[in-house]
Amino acid sequence: MSDLSSTHSKANPSNPKILLVKLSSLGDVLHNLPIVWDLRARLPNAQIDWVVEEGYVHLLTPLLSKGDFKGIDRIIPFGLRRWKKNLLMLATWRQFFAFKKDLQAVTYDVVIETQGLLKSAIVCSLASKTPDAIVAGLANATEFSGYEPIARYFYNQSVQIPVQCHAVERSRWVMSSALNWPLIDRTDAPHFYSKTYIDSLSVNSGAVLKELKLPYVLFFHSTAREAKRWPNENWVALGNQLASKGYQVVFPWGSAAERVVSNDLAAQIPGAIVPRAFSIEEAFAVIAGAVLAVGVDTGLTHLAAVLGKPTVEIYCDSPRWKTEGYWSNNIRNVGDIQAPPTVAEAIEVSLSLLA
Repeated sequence: MSDLSSTHSKANPSNPKILLVKLSSLGDVLHNLPIVWDLRARLPNAQIDWVVEEGYVHLLTPLLSKGDFKGIDRIIPFGLRRWKKNLLMLATWRQFFAFKKDLQAVTYDVVIETQGLLKSAIVCSLASKTPDAIVAGLANATEFSGYEPIARYFYNQSVQIPVQCHAVERSRWVMSSALNWPLIDRTDAPHFYSKTYIDSLSVNSGAVLKELKLPYVLFFHSTAREAKRWPNENWVALGNQLASKGYQVVFPWGSAAERVVSNDLAAQIPGAIVPRAFSIEEAFAVIAGAVLAVGVDTGLTHLAAVLGKPTVEIYCDSPRWKTEGYWSNNIRNVGDIQAPPTVAEAIEVSLSLLA
């Protein structure tokens, strides 16, 4: 690891300006959250800003500094996904330059990029930096994660990490190297959202979707990659088991195709429902009100896990070691890559969490 003492002596060692670059997706942003608290624990007066895709801003708003609460100082929304659809429009370029101006409003001492993609690396290059700033990112790919080697050319500190590395540890590895700190591992449980915020969700849950009836269980059956899905008949079998014990089974969806599947599954389970579409912001309250969340390796399942809700994570075609929830006794991880769990396994762990 590089020694940053000279860099911080030229800046303010107790008040460095730090930029985090983790643009997407839902689960990846969530698994990057612990480094905010790792930084705050040792640099309580640092300025910490984060560039994120505009669709995931609501994942970060609970961390915004306010009064005595210190989390993230600035969230800088990045609209690349939307801009790519309208590259020839003048409005797109106006928005891009507005983003660039916002990004460059602060000059950073440390830039930490934990995604390893060209788009993220370009954001690092656009940021205003002190002459001795550290720009740290991944030196290598990890298994089953996207990586673009060209991104290394935008860093002045490339961090070698294990090829099999949990998403949380991967971010912590890069952060620790950038700040010349000892590595943080699983013995130091990651922190995601403040207890005060999570408690407020529990108090206010149920106010978003009036059609949900307590006690309800969320089934997150959809995912971007078909191979990661658990068979429909398994969801029906698990749903019928839980419905027989008095739980309302809820099938959220995110696209028209997913809604069709949700309707088909719900039709085979007494009392099950397909709710209206809800936003990421609303998802916090919906999850907080559930007695259990069961889902495949997808963002909303990981949101339930980081909020500390009883959660069953089902792995079918992705490695469990990469994203499994290991920080709470409320989480059960079943299955593994090319080894999906049986219905009996899912029923057993679901009922154990509901006991």
